[in-house]
Amino acid sequence: MPNRALSEKRPILLASMAAALAFFVMRQSPLPELFLVPLKGAGVGLLALYAFMRHRGRDAYHMGAIMIVAALGDIAMEVDPIAGALLFAGYHLGAIGLYLRHPRDHVAATQKVAAAAMVLLTPVIFWLLPFDRAEALPAALYGLAVGGMAACAWLSAFSRYRVGLGAVLFLVSDTLIVAGYGPLMGQEWQQWLIWPLYYTGQFLICIGVLGRLRRRL
Repeated sequence: MPNRALSEKRPILLASMAAALAFFVMRQSPLPELFLVPLKGAGVGLLALYAFMRHRGRDAYHMGAIMIVAALGDIAMEVDPIAGALLFAGYHLGAIGLYLRHPRDHVAATQKVAAAAMVLLTPVIFWLLPFDRAEALPAALYGLAVGGMAACAWLSAFSRYRVGLGAVLFLVSDTLIVAGYGPLMGQEWQQWLIWPLYYTGQFLICIGVLGRLRRRL
């Protein structure tokens, strides 16, 4: 892609970061959460737009589509957490499909162990965390989805320093959310960390996937 075309699309990334930062700062203000919902969705929604504009191939469109699902999940979490969790489960399944299409040729044994730990331990941890045991099984099922997403990203051909790390940050963010229904209930620092970890993870995933797709052209 010509440098001029790339420079024309980078402002979308800057707008995405600005929206994410504005939401993080303004949610501490007296403004009602409902007024901040569109701003929250714009952070990842603009990453989806960047994906659609950056490339025209199937994988770029796939990336953009799952980012739209995540943006809708961000919005839904402010209104109906169950609907938000279902949307994010759909995001994780979509991301798994993308990562499985791009397997890494050679994977060290230690990396396989790390991926297996993400898949196996995440649902167990999510099951143990909620104080309300009626929430344990749904949390474990969601943990299986997000753990599977992170593991597949880790084993994929995409950069571990971007996509792999981004997926792990996403996993940590979701772990903090679930812990908020258990041992971290009422902890203010936990609420401060969730959004930065999540958005940074999504940003790294997006630019990491699209960066590799560009190099393959």
